[in-house]
Amino acid sequence: MTAPADDEDRDSLPEEVASSPAPPGDAELVRRIRAGDERALEQLFRSYYSGMCTFVRRYVHAPDIAEELVQDVFFKLWSKRETLSEIDALRTYLFRAARNTALNHLRRKKLENAWEEQEAARGEPMTTSATDDDASTGEVARAVNEAVARLPMRCREIFLMSRQGGLTYVEIATRLGISVKTVETQMGRALKSLRLSLASFRGG
Repeated sequence: MTAPADDEDRDSLPEEVASSPAPPGDAELVRRIRAGDERALEQLFRSYYSGMCTFVRRYVHAPDIAEELVQDVFFKLWSKRETLSEIDALRTYLFRAARNTALNHLRRKKLENAWEEQEAARGEPMTTSATDDDASTGEVARAVNEAVARLPMRCREIFLMSRQGGLTYVEIATRLGISVKTVETQMGRALKSLRLSLASFRGG
């Protein structure tokens, strides 16, 4: 699981991360994490979480999404701890992983947007590929359609009124006799389900 730094990686990371030496104890933290020490993971999380979230916001421009993505980095680190190799610069390793996770998220957003454009065209097939990962638009559409079908009835109704019906959140709330906040919450759930359904199409 090692990922040596190269010039491109250093250019993409904050200067204070790319140029600073690894803090004393990082190697020991990695060793403890490999051994399944949860306290070591917590220590690592407390040390780097805030800075990583700030960094990821440069890509996604949304604090809540940034936090979700950084949490995913630590989750993957822990779930693959037994396969971790020696990490020379833990800080650089973590920020690079955060950057790559953010870029993967943006690729998935492009897939979602491509699907929405396809729906807006009333089902007409798209002639270009929606991703560089060789996933066809048909596969993406099927994955999203299945995710929409699995949504709770009210959540699905609100999502389709927005995406297929072209209604604003206020218009949906008025028609259904619910609050705009409820519409926002249900749309958030629907979009999260879409992100999960497209996870297999992400690169890396």
